[in-house]
Amino acid sequence: MIRLWVMVTWLIACAAAHPGEQPLSRIAVERTVLAIDESAHVKAWPLVLGLKGQNSEWVEVEFFHPNPSSDDWIGVFSPADFSAAICEPENKRQLPPDLCTAPIKYQFANFNNDGYSKSGKGYLKLQLINQREDFSFALFSGGLLKPKLIAVSKKVTFANPKAPVYPRLAQGKPWNEMTVTWTSGYHITEAVPFVEWGAKGGRRFLSPAGTLTFDRNSMCGAPARTVGWRHPGYIHTSYLKDLWPDSLYTYRLGHRLPNGMNIWSKSYSFKASPYPGQDSLQRVIILGDMGKAEADGSNEFNNFQPGSLNTTYQIIRDLENIDMVVHIGDICYANGYLSQWDQFTAQIEPIASTVPYMIGSGNHERDWPGTGSFYGNLDSGGECGVPAQTVFYTPAENRAKFWYATDYGMFRFCIAHTEEDWRPGTEQYKFIEQCLSSVDRQKQPWLIFLGHRVLGYSSCSYYEEEGTFGEPMGRDTVEELLQKYRVDLAFYGHVHSYERTCPVYQSQCVVNASDHYSGPFKATTHVVVGGAGASLSEFTTSKIKWSHYTDFDFGFVKLTGFNHSSLLFEYTKSRDGNVYDHFTISRDYRDILACSVDNCPRITLAT
Repeated sequence: MIRLWVMVTWLIACAAAHPGEQPLSRIAVERTVLAIDESAHVKAWPLVLGLKGQNSEWVEVEFFHPNPSSDDWIGVFSPADFSAAICEPENKRQLPPDLCTAPIKYQFANFNNDGYSKSGKGYLKLQLINQREDFSFALFSGGLLKPKLIAVSKKVTFANPKAPVYPRLAQGKPWNEMTVTWTSGYHITEAVPFVEWGAKGGRRFLSPAGTLTFDRNSMCGAPARTVGWRHPGYIHTSYLKDLWPDSLYTYRLGHRLPNGMNIWSKSYSFKASPYPGQDSLQRVIILGDMGKAEADGSNEFNNFQPGSLNTTYQIIRDLENIDMVVHIGDICYANGYLSQWDQFTAQIEPIASTVPYMIGSGNHERDWPGTGSFYGNLDSGGECGVPAQTVFYTPAENRAKFWYATDYGMFRFCIAHTEEDWRPGTEQYKFIEQCLSSVDRQKQPWLIFLGHRVLGYSSCSYYEEEGTFGEPMGRDTVEELLQKYRVDLAFYGHVHSYERTCPVYQSQCVVNASDHYSGPFKATTHVVVGGAGASLSEFTTSKIKWSHYTDFDFGFVKLTGFNHSSLLFEYTKSRDGNVYDHFTISRDYRDILACSVDNCPRITLAT
């Protein structure tokens, strides 16, 4: 496994102001001109991948251009016959473009080929994952803005391109249910999906799976409906029920063909969730805005999601000491280039196949004008939430709305959908209050609120310019609920950095920030944890009283519940895996146990 330990030397403003540029969007696909040069060539090998069942393999690419230039590039396309696709013109007065699909990745021809501009000879080693179709490698001149197709390789394919791949575990609605979601190329008329599973060393069960997909017309705009479209395959979800708490289970994905033959994935394992309120060691990772990156250095992701691989690798290294991951929005930044969802699920497979990987929705999954999102921007690239709610399972009553509660032992997580209206009187506001008020704090003392946008406190420079230090209207709406129901911690993404406040209410520190809190609840600690991978966000240079610790670097948070009265919070940097900020909470919660929806007293810090 290649590790890209990247230190960032550039500064940008907050994600809200500068969300970053999808690297594939830099390519002017519709301007491509066919300029095949018979003396040029692209050769790739091996031509057949996955002969031993692998879903990821490295391909060597050798190429030659008789008239090379520094802006030549290699594009990886799938399906392989991309240049044969029939393109529709944007209007009847225009001729259809020669090319109407973006590559799934690209790299400049002179990457690690210092002599290319003179010799025209180059070599790259690129990583491919199984994405249900064959691949080809194409050489372009003219740079990214005026591409000219010079040469195309022979087809490269996986031995079974339709194989079941990239399982994603998620908590089911009942505490003793685990869901398994995966992707394949098998329509339900071709093969029946199921999961074979059981306690390790015990009886095996077969559980059926439901199948979902979506088409181009489900997308709300370009590029998702145009050059970024790629069929997502078939998304299968199976429900493994009546699990015994903390028990180890093994499973494998299956598809039964009409002839009775079964197609199998490799075997995986997971540990079932603890009983709600169970007093045991429980460890949860919380992060936001991770995105994906390429281990082969392609797509020029270095200024888009430069910390993504480091975060992924650090979590994998510590996976034996992790029970669940919560990723609160801006999942993979596909931004309308659908191939990137496969790339992301492949990147997190070692994690998501082993522990529940719970997601929230962010602006880069949902936002699109005229589609019901609270913010009318173009951040989703025309996806308008459809891929996110299909590729990942969440135990929401309505997966399109994306807000839900999930319990893990002593923890209750209330996950909001900040791209939908959260203000008083809305359906989501009622959900938030119901989620916070209905938990039994004697059994689940650790009450956690999570949302993508900052509905609390952030000293990001953009929010300072807005004069809000958080999402406009957000704090006024949510803070009263957090204080009323004695919420220990509130987590947000969207701002690509780390920040921890003091226990704060109405912009005042109720108690000073510390590395240890004990005694009765005073106020919520707000944490911005959006630095898991996407390009970093600047902080204000002003001194903010409630801002205790900030870090302009990539990282994530780990919560460790030791028992009902002791919690450890740790912030870890992705570049080295070391803990840079931490605190503990020790409480007996006698002040909270009598608190319910009608009798939690309101307070004010006004003088």
